[in-house]
Amino acid sequence: MNGLRLEDLSLGQSAEISHTVTDADIRAFAEVSGDNNPVHLDEAYAAKTPFKTRIAHGMLSAGYISAVLGARLPGPGAIYISQTMNFKRPVRIGDEVTTRATVAAIDAERARVTLATVCEVAGKPVVEGEAVVMVPRRES
Repeated sequence: MNGLRLEDLSLGQSAEISHTVTDADIRAFAEVSGDNNPVHLDEAYAAKTPFKTRIAHGMLSAGYISAVLGARLPGPGAIYISQTMNFKRPVRIGDEVTTRATVAAIDAERARVTLATVCEVAGKPVVEGEAVVMVPRRES
């Protein structure tokens, strides 16, 4: 399974995935990450917060960014270098998160690509940021 090569990429190129967040997703993420904050897992506790209900871990949405980069654009073979993120809104159980990465800059000399990243629910950003990935070159 090969992803795109540096030479295949162009400014403005984008890819996206969508995923509906479930209770099982949140519980699995808590188990794997060790983040057992009750705002994610305890409905009675979450009801007393400004969110009024359980919310997904912000880093769960960040995982969807990783999925776009690792599976779609650039895809298999890309190596994460860095990621900035600004968390804008909560994600709740049942929300469909659409995650998009768009090529914003290409550094051909260093074989690195900067991508604008966004996760949206109902067309509103919940996470915005920028990723830098190392991308394999085409073999000569």
